[in-house]
Amino acid sequence: MALHCQEFGGKNYEASMSHVDKFVKELLSSDAMKEYNRARVYLDENYKSQEHFTALGSFYFLHESLKNIYQFDFKAKKYKKVTGKEIYSDTLESTPMLEKEKFPQEYFPECKWSRKGFLRTRWCISDCSFDLVNIHLFHDASNLIAWETSPSVYSGIRHKALGYVLDRIIDQRFEKVSYFVFGDFNFRLDSRSVVETLCTKATMQTIRAADTNEVVKLIFRESDNDRKVMLQLEKKLFDYFNQEVFQDNNGTALLEFDKELSVFKDKLYELDISFPPSYPYSEDSSQGKQYMNTRCPAWCDRILMSPSAKELILRSENDEKIVTYDNIGPNVCMGDHKPVFLSFRIAPGAGRRCQRSEKIFRETAL
Repeated sequence: MALHCQEFGGKNYEASMSHVDKFVKELLSSDAMKEYNRARVYLDENYKSQEHFTALGSFYFLHESLKNIYQFDFKAKKYKKVTGKEIYSDTLESTPMLEKEKFPQEYFPECKWSRKGFLRTRWCISDCSFDLVNIHLFHDASNLIAWETSPSVYSGIRHKALGYVLDRIIDQRFEKVSYFVFGDFNFRLDSRSVVETLCTKATMQTIRAADTNEVVKLIFRESDNDRKVMLQLEKKLFDYFNQEVFQDNNGTALLEFDKELSVFKDKLYELDISFPPSYPYSEDSSQGKQYMNTRCPAWCDRILMSPSAKELILRSENDEKIVTYDNIGPNVCMGDHKPVFLSFRIAPGAGRRCQRSEKIFRETAL
């Protein structure tokens, strides 16, 4: 079981990071996890290092029924058998069992303290090797700027960063294996198309700042019906009068505006989405299904995979397709993002065999 977290420690990580270690230790020793007898936890807690801090947290729990699990050492370039439970935090740069990188500042210069980046691990289970990549891409800094062009400047920044990660995964340094990339991609709906669709019969009013003449607000009103306000758009305001459109039939009608993944159609595959947009939910504990009016709801949180990984999960025993792609806690407050999960089986012998040394094969035989 692999769990990828972004902004680990919360938004006020300087104050709350001290509680993280206690939480992780309690989790590992809890009754709910007692059948998971091995674990690897990687927490980027070193927030004092702005050059490297990503606030990523990657958890890997191995069930007692799984035998002979190996993890790749990127420095030694070989697999090592996983035993016991280990927690790594603070400076992950020196940990050979992963690759971690923060995106360069020039990718998103307007966000001075961006923590966006990725963390990669490689595993060998049932003699099948694959990469698990925890990723956090750049957000939309302004609804108004996102609305100006189609596709938006922010989608271009995300495209560049995700392309960088994929190039790293398949470069020549290591053997190519299947990969799963999951986390907060911050993918957004095409803002201009969404607004034009939601406000087809509306007229737009532009509000400008008196001193700079900069656009600070857009108001869309119905042409009739007493000029009812349908949508108000500001830098951090997306106030649409009918939130149900984002929940009805899991928001399926809006999936046509979810276009950012199309750039990577030959490199990344995703199962069909059958859950509502995963962001931005209210952080009020009594409003588990309510969206905040800060951004247009979108499927930010995703689980994507390489073409070979797709074949891996859809080729199970007896052709059973026991695969589930859904969200967690649809009616419960889980923070501003609603987590998503992918559950599947890998048939024994499926996928590409791990390239391990003769010594490891001898140890396995014993």
